[in-house]
Amino acid sequence: MVKRSFDIILSVILLIVFMPLMILVAVLIIRKLGAPCFFLQERPGLNSKPFNIIKFRTMLDKVDETGSLLQDEHRLTQLGRFLRSTSIDELPELWNVIRGDMSLVGPRPLLMDYLPLYSKEQSRRHHVRPGITGWAQINGRNAISWEDKFKYDIFYVDNHSLWLDIKILFCTMKKVFLREGIRSSGHVTAEKFQGTLSIDS
Repeated sequence: MVKRSFDIILSVILLIVFMPLMILVAVLIIRKLGAPCFFLQERPGLNSKPFNIIKFRTMLDKVDETGSLLQDEHRLTQLGRFLRSTSIDELPELWNVIRGDMSLVGPRPLLMDYLPLYSKEQSRRHHVRPGITGWAQINGRNAISWEDKFKYDIFYVDNHSLWLDIKILFCTMKKVFLREGIRSSGHVTAEKFQGTLSIDS
């Protein structure tokens, strides 16, 4: 209850503080990328229950001759790169926190397609609400392997506390300011998880 109250109070404050910036970003996205300005996608939440995450849109909807979306590097715009590198695209997720879909701190909500690929140990990341930022994000973000990310996620599940949340939030501000670990090597966005060979899978 303390963590939930902390999430709601801080999220409301942050929404009020960043509302002028969010309005400006929404206008820029509509002008540069077209409507809509938000990106919604189903993600697994607490206990793997699906919810719709809301973020600022950073990509064009360009398709090839077959109607399939082009690869990320062909759809990510200069504005989108800036929004991602500064984590401004994540600000609408504060609404997910207020709704109870997410927490400010927790394992990042990944794709629904990944659920059957997790080992039993890795799937424990869904024992807590997913977060806007987390232990993995301040320990490498997209610059570390999926296996390391999940190890950090499980560490958080086993050790989460209000004080750890506060530490992660402060470290996140530093990471965002320095723009560290934004992308994995050779990829403009995070490389997709392909599954892990494990005896407990």
